This record gives sequence, structure tokens and C-alpha cells, in this order.
Amino acid sequence: MASITSENKGNSKNIINLFPKSADCSYVSCYCEENVFKLCEDVTRRYPGEIQNCSVVFVSNARRKVPLWKQRAGKDEDKLVIWDYHVIFLYHPEPQRCLVYDLDSDLPFPTYVHKYITETFRTDHILKSDYFRFFRVVPAKEFLNDFSSDRRHMKRPDGTWIKPPPSYSPITNSNNPHNLEDFIQMDPAKGPGEVLSLTQFVQRFYKPAT
Repeated sequence: MASITSENKGNSKNIINLFPKSADCSYVSCYCEENVFKLCEDVTRRYPGEIQNCSVVFVSNARRKVPLWKQRAGKDEDKLVIWDYHVIFLYHPEPQRCLVYDLDSDLPFPTYVHKYITETFRTDHILKSDYFRFFRVVPAKEFLNDFSSDRRHMKRPDGTWIKPPPSYSPITNSNNPHNLEDFIQMDPAKGPGEVLSLTQFVQRFYKPAT
């Protein structure tokens, strides 16, 4: 069983490295929500007891313009990209331990949450309020049960693909053929999980050792 040593110097206990190599994970560019869904499926299959310690996080805002640094698609030195939304996978087996798995990131796979936040989101203080990032945090098991996408958002009006879709069939459930919008929109009163500001997200998942 692969493991990672905690970054906390006072605690040398190992935790499971759920996905030892990013190259072994299912990945299709511009389908981050489906890439993360496949990560959730993989955990359920290989480490079923750990899915309760995992969360799926949608990052967006009302204007659908969220700056993220250290993204592989970035062209400049800082690897800055402005996405309409992004989706990442969190593994948090203990309060002081949280790993981020982002298949689109230029950072290590995985990266401890403090480093990931610092390098990917930086701070809202350097941004206009229209670009503030918000985070819809959904338990991974709930995401697996409820998420559905017929990929309509990736089609042009004439029916052609904006980006080629994954080779496997669309992820749909019997209740709703497409509910991706419910996850992307950041109204706290609607949709699954809970919506956090960047400050709240840091406070929720970064618990420095005392």
C-alpha cells in the first residue's frame, strides 16, 4: 500500500497515497469534473474505507471567471489560467492532513493543501471582487451518487464538440440527465454541499500543527 509521510514534523505517521501516479489516472483535457468523478470511483474500488475522507471541490464564481496559477494550460511563467470553473479532489483523513489532487496542475500530484492554496489561489487581495474564487465542497460519496452530465456544455450550437469528449459514455443517473450547473453555480442556498469563500476554505482544510 503506497503511503506519504506527513509534512508535519512532529508527526511521522504515513497516510495512503490514493493515486501514486497521475499518468495512471483517467484524464481528458477540459473535462475536470469527469476526471474527478473517475478519481472518486477509483478510491471506492481500491480503498473503499477512505471515500468518506474525500471531498470534491468546484471552484467558480458568479461571473465564471476564476484565476488559477500553476495550471498546466497556462502560457506564462506563472502558469496563470482564467477558467469558468475548475474541479479538484481532496483527501483529508485527519484534521491536520489534507492532500489536493489536481490533474490539471503543474504542482506535484498530490500537493499538501497549504502549498496548493498558496500557489494556485494565492490571495483575493490582489484581485477585483468579480474574480474572487468560491468553493462548493461536496462529499465524494454524494458526488458519486448524484452527479450527472450529458456534456451539453461542451457542444457548440451546431452540435460539434468544443473539445473532444472522453471515450467512455457520459456520466448520468436516472434522476437527472444533466445537473452539472447545480455544482458550478455558487449560490449557497442552492445545490449540493456547501459554498465557502477562499478564507473559509483555508480555515476548513488547513489546520496547522500546534
